[in-house]
Amino acid sequence: METTRQNKIARLLQKELSDIFLLQTKAMHGVLVSVSTVRISPDMSVARAYLSIFPSEKAEEMIKNINANMKSIRYELGTRVRHQLRIIPELKFFVDDSLDYAAHIDELLKQ
Repeated sequence: METTRQNKIARLLQKELSDIFLLQTKAMHGVLVSVSTVRISPDMSVARAYLSIFPSEKAEEMIKNINANMKSIRYELGTRVRHQLRIIPELKFFVDDSLDYAAHIDELLKQ
């Protein structure tokens, strides 16, 4: 059960990370990265961000690239939310494949 504070911080991190990824992927034509959900630990030290990546064939490559640049992403996030948060949480990124799963189920139901 997440507290109200956890939900507020998760929404703030989701919005700011979405803006960061929007700016970073403008140069990469044909790739869209959106932050579908952010879950934050009860002690506010770890944030797990689930990313929806289109096209899904590039998902593993993008996650690897994002994890390689995690320090710069955390720094950018810190500069954006420094007045709202005292400690910037450690970021962990995961692929959100729920859209692919839903499409697969839909395809199975059509058969």
